[in-house]
Amino acid sequence: MHINDFNYHLPEELIAQYPSDQRDHSRLLVVDRKTGKTEHRHFYDILEYLHEGDCLVMNNSKVLPARLFGVKAMTGAKIEFLLIKRKDGDIWESMVKPGKKLKPGDRVVFSETPPLSAEILDFGEEGTRMVRFDYDKSNASFLELLDQLGTMPLPPYINRSSEEEDKKRYQTVYNDSAKEGSVAAPTAGLHFTEELLEQLVKKGVKLAQVTLHVGIGTFRPVKCEIVEEHVMHFEEFEIDEKNAAIINETKAAGGRVISVGTTSTRTVESAADENGRVCAGSGSTGIFIYPGYRFKVIDELITNFHLPKSTLLMLISALYDREKILAVYEQAVKEKYRFFSYGDAMYIK
Repeated sequence: MHINDFNYHLPEELIAQYPSDQRDHSRLLVVDRKTGKTEHRHFYDILEYLHEGDCLVMNNSKVLPARLFGVKAMTGAKIEFLLIKRKDGDIWESMVKPGKKLKPGDRVVFSETPPLSAEILDFGEEGTRMVRFDYDKSNASFLELLDQLGTMPLPPYINRSSEEEDKKRYQTVYNDSAKEGSVAAPTAGLHFTEELLEQLVKKGVKLAQVTLHVGIGTFRPVKCEIVEEHVMHFEEFEIDEKNAAIINETKAAGGRVISVGTTSTRTVESAADENGRVCAGSGSTGIFIYPGYRFKVIDELITNFHLPKSTLLMLISALYDREKILAVYEQAVKEKYRFFSYGDAMYIK
């Protein structure tokens, strides 16, 4: 397959710059794979489609306010950090801009009060840096300082600076503070409210939570012209015994497993054995799902609209059909749905 097989035209004005006023008032494009029919609804209508015995799988990873702005100690040059992954203690892999200004031994100051600075230790992969943060550990933890000084790492297609409200709206309502580690939100989950989840539980829908820390690879384009040659970045995931059992019991009872987003999909499919049984545990996954993949666990998918030529568009094309998905996207453009992270949703049933 060629990368251009997953291209489509998107007017720039349809890229959502802000979330909807209310989470569950986003629009919902429902796609029936059996009939090919589509429906135009609102997200709160998802209640009509989910039934007793179904299981929703949600990624509970919490997004770090991972973007920091500082100055180079020696020159005063402005520097931007985007934290990617904690490597060990206070050592993190980070993207830095402008990268050419920073080499091992350089120091960047982010704040004098409270004190927070970083030393460049080494070069990482694809232009990243290994950095060690220094701060007063007697007054605050690093994550507390990050919450105070950092901003949310909004995707590059959102053409504005991060605002205070983004710290709330670029998180799911079911994120787990103990599972902090993503640099991008699992955006399909942004549409759920606590009230909507309560209504689903009352209806008999089971909720299973998994963890996949979304990495910077979600923003990086596919550089290979031949899809099969692309290599995914690895991301850390975890599924505990309780939630693995919820998914497995649903399958055994003949219920549907509906994934909330591509990250939940990749997590569950990575953790499943060849018989489709989800195994509890943790690890790294670089699973690349594209047309031809045989899904072992996931039956249906709630997702946002994805970038042209992206691995996420390839994943949903594997669940349905590439040409039919692109036809649905053309319909979404015509109907002026809002696209990408803060945009509207699709339910592939």
